[in-house]
Order: sequence, then C-alpha cells, then structure tokens
Amino acid sequence: MENYEKLLGRARQKLPEQSKKSERFEIPGVKGHIQGNKTVITNFLQICDTFRRDKNHLLKYLLRELASPGYIEDTRLILGRKISSNLINAKIQRYAEDFILCKECNKPDTTLFKEDRILKIKCAACGAKHTVKTKI
Repeated sequence: MENYEKLLGRARQKLPEQSKKSERFEIPGVKGHIQGNKTVITNFLQICDTFRRDKNHLLKYLLRELASPGYIEDTRLILGRKISSNLINAKIQRYAEDFILCKECNKPDTTLFKEDRILKIKCAACGAKHTVKTKI
C-alpha cells in the first residue's frame, strides 16, 4: 500500500498544471459605443442567441431596468441615453441569474414557460421547476 501511495504521488507531480478553467457557459459582455446622446450596443442579437431567449424579452427587461427608451435596429440595440457599459453588463448579469441559470444546478439549459399566468423556468439538465420572481 505504501508503494502505491509513492507511485501515485510521483504521477501527480508529473501531471501538467491546468492553466485556465473555462466554463461551458459564459455571460457575454456588451460591445458598443456612445453616439451623441445615445448608446449603441452592437452585439445585442449575439447575447440573445447565447442566452437562447427572445430578443424582445431581453429588450423589455433592459429598457425597464435601465429606465431608458430604446429599440432594435437591424442587429443593434439603440438606447435613448448615455449609459455606461458597466451598468449594462450588470443588468445583463442579473437577467442571466433571474431568467437563464437554474437555481438548483446553476446550468443554462433552461426554458421559460407560463403555467396559470405565472412565468416559470424549467431546467433540462436536472428537471427542476421554479417560478420567476422578477416581473417584466
């Protein structure tokens, strides 16, 4: 048994160190610019595709949370006032926590559905169902 422990320790020393842990799901950051008194987000549809959610759902959430008028033009989201990217990223992070990630297993494999006028989230990975507390 002692010999096995020595061999195991020697094998672990020869293993290469992992340089970076990467998650399967990463919340994308916004890319855009300020144009006059408007904020233009150029990767809005890519964010929606990553989340696998309807663009109108995310648009409605962001407009409500940022207290700003806005609209989708082609692949861009145009907001009616100057907003810092840090604030927009924080709201997108909050959206992911409320509407994307499962509360049980923390995986993004979820779908939204309504049951008796109540919005619920169902996880395809673990099968858990939860009501969504945030209203849009």
